Amino acid sequence: MSANSSSPSRIPWQQIHWSNTIFLLTTLLLTLTAVPAYLWRYGLDWFQAALFLGFFIATGLSITLGYHRLFSHKAFQASWPVRVATLLFGAAAFENSVLCWAADHRRHHKFVDHDQDPYDISKGFFHAHIGWIFLQAEGDPSLEFAADLQQDRLVMWQHNHYKTIAIGVGFGLPALLGGLWDGWVGALGGLLIGGVARTVFVQHMTFFINSLCHTLGSRPYSSRNTARDSAIMALFTFGEGYHNFHHAFQHDYRNGVKPWQFDPTKWSIWVLNKLGLARQLRRVPTERILLAEIAEQQRQLAAVLTTQPSRLAEPLHSKLHAAQARLQHAFGHWEKLEHEYSEALHKKIEASSERIAELRREFQAARQRFRDAILDWREAHQLALSQFGMRAMA
Repeated sequence: MSANSSSPSRIPWQQIHWSNTIFLLTTLLLTLTAVPAYLWRYGLDWFQAALFLGFFIATGLSITLGYHRLFSHKAFQASWPVRVATLLFGAAAFENSVLCWAADHRRHHKFVDHDQDPYDISKGFFHAHIGWIFLQAEGDPSLEFAADLQQDRLVMWQHNHYKTIAIGVGFGLPALLGGLWDGWVGALGGLLIGGVARTVFVQHMTFFINSLCHTLGSRPYSSRNTARDSAIMALFTFGEGYHNFHHAFQHDYRNGVKPWQFDPTKWSIWVLNKLGLARQLRRVPTERILLAEIAEQQRQLAAVLTTQPSRLAEPLHSKLHAAQARLQHAFGHWEKLEHEYSEALHKKIEASSERIAELRREFQAARQRFRDAILDWREAHQLALSQFGMRAMA
């Protein structure tokens, strides 16, 4: 947002959300002053360290697993204990109620990099990181993107009692636990370390996804928006750093889709599923993910080929185009059979065992043809890269 051009100041004072601004600046100031003063005077024992770590994990995962993947994207379904726990500890992150959080986040996905995007990176790193919260209009944001959540009684209970829950769980509980451990000194430490400092760390963990992961990193799945994958950010955000994948496949319960990628949120959901506390985990088929990666590599290479002499580029472009056409055809055939096979399994009574077995064979054959087409495309792609002495594109 920009201030009125007639004003000598660029700060739109009339648009500042004062309660947000005061809270965010006060907690940051206390973390930079009161927390070091406490540590200098009383030191840090193992209990206070465990309190910080425990609340950091509980509130951080409640944002990534609960607010984000469960409620905002409905990437899986969860039993009531998981829902209640993530609503309680999610509130303790002081990032608003899940109703408001999800409404903003869904709007971000719909309008990413456009003016309606609440944390649009094109308005600057500071705006995407935290400035948009300073300038939010007073009252609830538009909730039209969370109409389904307004029908959820637990969600509305948390929304209606958000401040009480946030203060009680976010500040009161660590202070109480610290007091039980070491009297008033422990209570003060619990409030400052497990409450205030932990809140600042968790909040900026979330904020960096909106800012840094739209600025630095790779775009292996789509360069049509600014979202980027960052393995480094994934280490500090419970796996949320693989943001380019997330924007390409927002309803997948995984962000780190590769086996080697660090995604504790994904692993936690998987464990909950094995314990019977989560179900209907949504996964994008591997074939669709591969197709997205190939399409992005094709876009990048096509841009390079336009800068090369036509006598060299045209034969390679034709070969790549033909390989991609075969790939798209093989994928379409696989997708059709995958749907038919899934439907047959779902309606076993209406489909004979012979028909199901036949569909399984056809489906497996279509998958193999698709994978063969991928190999053909990669061969053509590698030929183009070697022709111009380029490295493989991520």
